[in-house]
Amino acid sequence: MKIAEIKVFVSCPGRNFVTVKVLTDTGVYGLGDATVNGREMSVVAYLEEHVVPCLIGRNAHDIEDIWQYLYKGAYWRKGPITMAAIAAIDMALWDIKGKAANLPVYQLLGGKSRKGVTLYAHANGENIADTLDKAEGLIEQGFKVIRLQSAVPGLKVTYGVLGDKKDYFELQGNRPLPPEEEWSTQKYFNMIVDLFEQARERFGYTVDFVHDVHSRLTPIESAKLGQMLEKYNLLFLEDASMAENQDNYKLIRQKTSTPLAIGETYNTIWDCKDLIQNQLIDYIRTAATHAGGITALRRIADYASIYNVKTAPHGAPDLSPVCFAAHMHLNIWAPNFGIQEFVGFGNEQLQKLFKHDYRVENGMAYMSDAPGLGIEFDEDAATEYPYKRSYLPVSRLEDGTLWNW
Repeated sequence: MKIAEIKVFVSCPGRNFVTVKVLTDTGVYGLGDATVNGREMSVVAYLEEHVVPCLIGRNAHDIEDIWQYLYKGAYWRKGPITMAAIAAIDMALWDIKGKAANLPVYQLLGGKSRKGVTLYAHANGENIADTLDKAEGLIEQGFKVIRLQSAVPGLKVTYGVLGDKKDYFELQGNRPLPPEEEWSTQKYFNMIVDLFEQARERFGYTVDFVHDVHSRLTPIESAKLGQMLEKYNLLFLEDASMAENQDNYKLIRQKTSTPLAIGETYNTIWDCKDLIQNQLIDYIRTAATHAGGITALRRIADYASIYNVKTAPHGAPDLSPVCFAAHMHLNIWAPNFGIQEFVGFGNEQLQKLFKHDYRVENGMAYMSDAPGLGIEFDEDAATEYPYKRSYLPVSRLEDGTLWNW
């Protein structure tokens, strides 16, 4: 089964997505996600100029060799653009192999380890009361794990809370340039304990909570936050600090027993190697799209399992339903799966482009036994939603110093 053609689609059904379709000479095809939010066209150029010409005529069943060829053969390894391009091809080849075998991808990985995939949903509010009202709505839907994010009093904008804006395009107004937001750790600290104290008073300990700091704290500030939140028994604290210097998490780990999760910006197993083997984290959050696809994420999961680290794949709305499909197959298989971030299946536009039959019941996602990844893409519908240049925000401290968004 030879690779005959590779198509790259850029569409914007509410958010920009880069979708790859690998077609074979037998008519079987597969889909992959290559979206890097705010740098979409860089991946498109990488694919069209440097990847696609090298793969035409190759055996579509040689997933491992093709992965190694694209990773080792380029000399310039790693990075989000390279790894997203590799990921899209990898997902599509697993999709093809599953369809050729008439089996869902999770069966090729080794079969099910569980009946369904536990999800956590987002409760983002304009204030604490609004956040908890939204959490209550999610709990009534059956979700047993909720991410709590509340606007910080004294700051015009807070991560996760868009206010009257429905997306990042609106934040940018008529000029598609990165919006800038202010950050104050002290103002954040003044709010955060109240959020979880009121959450536990209202809901008790029958549900689990997580919280995303989004890398805005220094390691010592993260250690302090972990201590402040210990009594509220979070499932995990996400992205407390940047860990480009992975030793940062030694300081945090030494000071708090609050479980730690990180990894959504990581692109290879090397980015999280020390954090995992030194047991400095409890959940690894790498995404299939940004970390090299199913082949690479399976390796990370197996490595993490040795050190009692669970998987909790990134699931933001800038990852397409194709990535969610890849995660579902990995999640249902991985013996050390922890939880999957879930923001819903998107708007009507997104559902028009991507077809699947996953269902969500009582905070868990269930998948069918459709061959391959079990997802379809409408090429014609994609042309109705052309690409729009967009950026994530930029963050600055109140004195103007550039900070982590």
